[in-house]
Amino acid sequence: MPKVWVNGERHHRLDPLDRGLAYGDGLFATMRIVNGSIAFLSEHLVRLSQGAKRLGMPWSASNQLVLQLEELAGVETRGCIKLLLSRGCGGRGYAAPEFCDVTEVVSVHGFPRHYKHWQQAGIAITTSPIRLSTQPRLAGIKHLNRLEQVLIKSEPIVEGYDDWLVLDARNDVVESSMANLFFVNGTQVVTPSMSLSGVAGIMREQMIYALIDLGFELEARPIAHSGLSQFQHAFMTNSLIGLIDINKIDDLDYAQAPFTQTLRRNLHLIL
Repeated sequence: MPKVWVNGERHHRLDPLDRGLAYGDGLFATMRIVNGSIAFLSEHLVRLSQGAKRLGMPWSASNQLVLQLEELAGVETRGCIKLLLSRGCGGRGYAAPEFCDVTEVVSVHGFPRHYKHWQQAGIAITTSPIRLSTQPRLAGIKHLNRLEQVLIKSEPIVEGYDDWLVLDARNDVVESSMANLFFVNGTQVVTPSMSLSGVAGIMREQMIYALIDLGFELEARPIAHSGLSQFQHAFMTNSLIGLIDINKIDDLDYAQAPFTQTLRRNLHLIL
């Protein structure tokens, strides 16, 4: 069982009236521990603060919380920490309370062993039959309403594939079931827009900066599923896997991009 702290106290008890449990009213971040510290900790906390503001939750990371996260990471050489925020307790109805007392849940987890193999060999992904809904007010936020992802992950993966490619109702590419996507054609790199759905991950942001530093032309825009054949390379990113090359999407084969190992070294993502 993972080690869990609720509002700074080590236990597994959550108030049954907590709005995170009742309505998914909150957000979360999953952060990688690297040699006793949390990779991109300040960026994760800024994104959580921005997401909380969009949800109307007054929250910023206290010095006490930051110290707790750093201390927990300091005793681990490898693993991940999940920080979950909910609006706290607020009665039966949907309407948010005028004042909220944010619940902070911190948990420490092991690191999935197969991610290292994925990073070394690349993976194949195939299109999920489940489409993401459109909701611009929530697009980009890693909120607690993850039922779409639960349904996607509940589908048995097709033999020979490792993860799902996820589209929206317009058949535009959004993400994989667990990561952001990048597609490469020459010096141009395109990543799906997060303006209507999907999660804009911290590693996506860092990758955009790193690619621009390497001289690539980068564009965030809708990508039609039917247009994936125009690209030479594809890869996926999130805070835990770092960067993983995509060898195949459905029946399309992709060559591994020659610069992805450079990106892993530059951003300290080698597992």
